[in-house]
Amino acid sequence: MNTQMLNADLSLRCVVNSNTLPWQTSPSPFVHRRLLERNGGEVARATSIVRYEPGAKFDWHEHDLGEEILVLDGTLSDALGDYGPGTYLKNPSGSGHAPFSENGCTLFVKLRHLAHDDHERVVVSTREAPWFQGLVAGLTVLPLSEFGTSHTAMVRWAPETYFNPHRHYGGEEIYVVEGVFSDEHGSYPQGSWLRSPHLSQHQPFSVEGCLILVKTGHLLD
Repeated sequence: MNTQMLNADLSLRCVVNSNTLPWQTSPSPFVHRRLLERNGGEVARATSIVRYEPGAKFDWHEHDLGEEILVLDGTLSDALGDYGPGTYLKNPSGSGHAPFSENGCTLFVKLRHLAHDDHERVVVSTREAPWFQGLVAGLTVLPLSEFGTSHTAMVRWAPETYFNPHRHYGGEEIYVVEGVFSDEHGSYPQGSWLRSPHLSQHQPFSVEGCLILVKTGHLLD
């Protein structure tokens, strides 16, 4: 099996602006991908931006080690429902589906990052679910999923919000959905993907305000 290695060393910090990447083909001629990280062939631990053209569909397939999806625009569908913009979807290890999109959609997708014994399916409309006050003023949080040391959440930063310096046990991964996220290492506009390894530290802030998808504690392997 052809193995593709892209940003596969989880001990290294990685920053990618997905907007600068080319769209690449997938097993479906009507689905294209921008590859952020990948370790494997067609069955791979991977993080990607995925675009379905109108009418695109995949055959039934199972997800060993699961998948996580955030619908960025449009509507993704499968036999269990329709998932509009802002929907977070976690399909656990061993689950399967035949996804399609009648009118097209764009997704942030993580494959094979979940634990074998995490069996919880999660569907959350981040535009309708209640958000909670964060640890500092200007920060609101929507928890999405947790299992063991791994936590996934949406975090909204009001303009001119500053957080405390902190260290990430098990690492941290961020996708910037809206606005501009920053720390002492740089500024990351909409479409940026950041991966910080186990025990890394930073002091994040947002001058303009932003909305980010955050996953922590999953980079211990």
